[in-house]
Amino acid sequence: MKIISSFTALLALVLGTGNLSHALEERGDPASLKARILHSPAAYIPSQCYTKTRDEQGGVHNPCFSCHTRPRRPNFINDSDLQLGYDFSEVPRTNPWKNLFKDRRDAAATIGDEEVLTYVRSSNYLDARGRIVPADRLGKVPAHWDYDGNGTWEGFVPDARFVFDAEGFDRDAQGRPTGWRAFGYYPFPGTFWPTNGSTDDVLIRLPEAFRTGIDGKEELIVYKTNLAIVEAMLQEKDVPIDAVDELALGGVDLDKDGKIATATKIAYHWAPLTEQYMWYVGKALDEQKAGRVHLAAGLYPEGTEFLHTVRYIDVNEAGDNLLAPRMKEVRYARKRYWASYADLENLALKEIKEKHDFPDRLRTVRGNIEAGVSNGQGWTYAAMIEDSQGELRPQTYEELVFCVGCHGGIGANRDGIFSFHRKLDCAGAYQKGWYHWSQKSLRGVPEPIRSDGEPEYAFYLKTNGAGDEFRNNLEVMDKFYHPDGKLKPEMLDRLREDISTLLFASKLRALEMNKAYWMIVRDQSFIEGRDATMVPMRNVHENVKEDERTGVEASVAGF
Repeated sequence: MKIISSFTALLALVLGTGNLSHALEERGDPASLKARILHSPAAYIPSQCYTKTRDEQGGVHNPCFSCHTRPRRPNFINDSDLQLGYDFSEVPRTNPWKNLFKDRRDAAATIGDEEVLTYVRSSNYLDARGRIVPADRLGKVPAHWDYDGNGTWEGFVPDARFVFDAEGFDRDAQGRPTGWRAFGYYPFPGTFWPTNGSTDDVLIRLPEAFRTGIDGKEELIVYKTNLAIVEAMLQEKDVPIDAVDELALGGVDLDKDGKIATATKIAYHWAPLTEQYMWYVGKALDEQKAGRVHLAAGLYPEGTEFLHTVRYIDVNEAGDNLLAPRMKEVRYARKRYWASYADLENLALKEIKEKHDFPDRLRTVRGNIEAGVSNGQGWTYAAMIEDSQGELRPQTYEELVFCVGCHGGIGANRDGIFSFHRKLDCAGAYQKGWYHWSQKSLRGVPEPIRSDGEPEYAFYLKTNGAGDEFRNNLEVMDKFYHPDGKLKPEMLDRLREDISTLLFASKLRALEMNKAYWMIVRDQSFIEGRDATMVPMRNVHENVKEDERTGVEASVAGF
């Protein structure tokens, strides 16, 4: 009977009628979560790429530019041509994200507002005693999660407690730093705005050597300085720091004033071809000199980790969108090995050649539920997601493949990451940008400015003609656009001073988005899409024609 059940689930999967994770949870089939068969062979292409860029009145919208753009080195993937056409191979021309076309209004009407608020305000990450629930579950790993069957979970285990001090450092139950540090950042345009369905946060952690002084002891000043150096390398500019003794940190001239004394900034001064170098401090300096860790503009050192939680939307009495205690996903990234500029350029050229030689060949993604998946550029990505009861479980191979398209194959990111180079400016931001959104919300944060001097979010609204890729956020449309589609100048003025004017959802919309996503959780239909949509999407292709054009006449810069 068990063989028949497994075969039926697999057959349904192959025919496109089954749901991999749902089959496991409902049938108890131990093969399902660990399967490496893709229901959607191109699961790395996100749903937003199927947006209809032409509207019914003949207008053309370009939400594509924020992701597909001319990159900054050492990202050598110039995919700005994707603003002009749907460059899909044969298989992904059929949109696999079926959740976009479901009508959830009747089902949502059965969920009360208080019911969904109670749900999102109950944590599935920390229990009443402050213990990390998913870590406890992984410590006693169920057989159907254990990919290699050795009885031990050897993958990512959440260890951040989300208890932050005044400098954004996460602390464990004994008050000791866990190594994780939260930072404020400008949410990436479109999907990652709270008004479009989710709140989120990001934490960074550098390896132990970056937290250790030349005396072999962990020192917070060493760690803060090395984090500032990484920030300078990713943003390619000077970064102010608290006064430090350069001699005590290893004799590094941090401010490039020609003296080993007191420094109050990290001076960005890196041009190896003209013998201008920069160095880490403390134990990491020894590791760098030994060639075991590396430093270059736009790249993170080996062992860098990121923790990204995606959450439901909570709303307080003032209307602020807050991080709900309940997590939709806990996403994790770790840089496993160093890829130099030459390595990354060769990878990009190889991808261009393969696309030319084998236009219908799909991308192969290495990994599994336990080890995570590789983006082919040095990073491994792993994650957990809600099961049908709202508890966090490891994501399946297919659910992880979903991550790789954006984190390893587009022009917009820097070294596979979207957030840290968008960190709020140390000079003027609250706590120099080192804080968690639970310590201060997005309210009052001024609008970011693009490299060409234009306000970034206003440029997105103008270029896309909407506040989301699907042009489905009517709340933003009503708030920021006149009926003829022109932007309201007074709202753009408010946006310049406070991005929450645009990014925050009303309580009504937040409840709607929470209910829509909760229904996806109950169905466990993530392989059909994770977008919190209530009505069928009109501005999304179900099928894309070969060589179909977007109607965009010329690509624009993404940043």
